[in-house]
Amino acid sequence: MKFDIKKHIYLILLFILSFTVETAHSQEVTNIHIAATDTVPTYTSDSAVINFLKDAGIPITQNSKLKLLKSGRAKFIDLFEEIRHAKHHIHLEYFNFRNDSIANALFDLLGEKVKEGVEVRALFDAFGNLSNNKPLKKKHIQAIRDKGIEIVKFDPFKFPYINHALHRDHRKIVVIDGKIGYTGGMNIANYYIKGLPEIGDWRDMHIRIEGNAVNELQDIFLAMWNKSTKQHVSGSQYYPLRNDSTFKGNKNVAIVDRIPKKEPRLMRQTYIKSIDAAQDKIQIVNPYFTPIPSIKKAIKRALKRGVEVEIMIPGKSDIPFTPDAAFYTANKLRKKGAKIYVYNGGFHHSKIMMVDSLFCTVGSTNLNSRSLRYDYEVNAFIFDKETTHELSTMFEHDKLDSTLFTKEEYKKRSGWKRFVGWFANLFTPFL
Repeated sequence: MKFDIKKHIYLILLFILSFTVETAHSQEVTNIHIAATDTVPTYTSDSAVINFLKDAGIPITQNSKLKLLKSGRAKFIDLFEEIRHAKHHIHLEYFNFRNDSIANALFDLLGEKVKEGVEVRALFDAFGNLSNNKPLKKKHIQAIRDKGIEIVKFDPFKFPYINHALHRDHRKIVVIDGKIGYTGGMNIANYYIKGLPEIGDWRDMHIRIEGNAVNELQDIFLAMWNKSTKQHVSGSQYYPLRNDSTFKGNKNVAIVDRIPKKEPRLMRQTYIKSIDAAQDKIQIVNPYFTPIPSIKKAIKRALKRGVEVEIMIPGKSDIPFTPDAAFYTANKLRKKGAKIYVYNGGFHHSKIMMVDSLFCTVGSTNLNSRSLRYDYEVNAFIFDKETTHELSTMFEHDKLDSTLFTKEEYKKRSGWKRFVGWFANLFTPFL
């Protein structure tokens, strides 16, 4: 195996820098708890979160249409079809484009759209590309540019690397003609359809949005694009729905964006507020379940109030030792009364939460330190019973491919595995 010195230097610096900021973040837990629980529960949980977001200056768009895309196949069929119909622009922002059959087909299609006069801009994260086992290399990027596609690497590594170690762009966003948007947990790769030999099928969740919520996704993309390129792409042509009163949707959606240094706490505060507002039931699916302390404390408070908490975690992962750390955390919450389900149908990479059958969230955010303390992330918080019910129905279906994580199941894990879980848990503040 070829030794990649840049990648190893990056990982060492990431660990060191994460350690230096951990103390500052630990002080926030108390403050977040106070902010999240100072409202007497006289409202329904969805109203409490809506009011919280409004107070934070986050628009609650009220005219959206939504479509859940519950597999890689569903996502790419829908995405490719809408790209074919694009008339003005296509904007893509991803953690990575894996250099495989799906990415090749995507860039071929985008190249055809350029020939039709459509503007195409694509942004991907430098480390996301580096961490990919099939990265886009210089020759691939040049071939894409030769098709007329503007493609840019976010925050490329430059010596001494230290300025690039912490804040990576983990979002997954597509905006087509300012009218249709996509976000969720999937990057661009064929394993979302074919799976991977070591983990089996890849289970994931994405969402298609139409309506004014697309304006928020467009804002996020253009801000990052202009930051990365020093361009000044703007104008009403990118926001055709802004003054369009004829579009009719009936879903209430808030787009919550995590911007390091600017809005570093909003995402985790919204999660905490959602959990603290819950009165009946919380369902969570998250692939790297090593939640930061404030999230764990919020879950424990919910359990203490008598709220039913169900958490689904994958039995396999694409990151070594993560399942061991997740099992360690899950066992702690199991002892407090949470129901833990271990998904055995492959790798469940979805990042979703449903609360009280009233509202839900779908997005790119893991509940770990990496997502909630360091990276750029985006989630759609959806205040709609129908969409929430659809996700909860999926959760119930996935239970059929899961094992309830009981005390007896935990005891089946070898002493070595339990030790690895304990040891890996020590490093979760930095991962």
